[in-house]
Amino acid sequence: MLRNALGRRNAVEDQRGDAGDPLANLLSRAGRGDQAAFAQLYDALAPLLHGIVLKVLRDPAHSDEVTQEAFVELWRLAPRYDGSRGSVRSWATTLAHRRAIDRVRSEQAARDRSEHDAQKRSVESPDVADQVVATIEASRVRKALERLTEMQRHAVELAYFGGHTYREVAVLLNVPEGTVKTRIRDGMIRLRDELGFAT
Repeated sequence: MLRNALGRRNAVEDQRGDAGDPLANLLSRAGRGDQAAFAQLYDALAPLLHGIVLKVLRDPAHSDEVTQEAFVELWRLAPRYDGSRGSVRSWATTLAHRRAIDRVRSEQAARDRSEHDAQKRSVESPDVADQVVATIEASRVRKALERLTEMQRHAVELAYFGGHTYREVAVLLNVPEGTVKTRIRDGMIRLRDELGFAT
């Protein structure tokens, strides 16, 4: 008697809202664990669902994965299918499309978080290695400048650190422009040697 009641219930479920929809019977059977029915359902819907997902994602590898996820969800939700609300095909395509949109949103959120974190790190903490190198180089330049003659150092500092032209340096030091050029040239050669730069 129980077996007859279950058989009648299954028959009713198989016919529920599936007039003209051969996939409804397959979905109903798949929802009860019928793997053969699910395989037939997969064969019938896979090209359509994959095409929808691929159109949204535009990445074949991601599309394959999301299509598989959609089929897993289809299998899981099969007992909840209500044929009176639409065909299995429309239900499955809606489900696959939502999965694809969810993946796009998830990927975009991950990219946004990554970019935000990168910007935050660059704003909050300047590159320590660059700061260390700059500090070491500044120290080396100061020491090298101390090894120049006083006249060379004044001329180089005014020209390179003060931003003055040769003529302006000559006026500031009250010496001929040719002398300023010679002092700067000699000072730069000595600096190059002190700092170990190749010629």
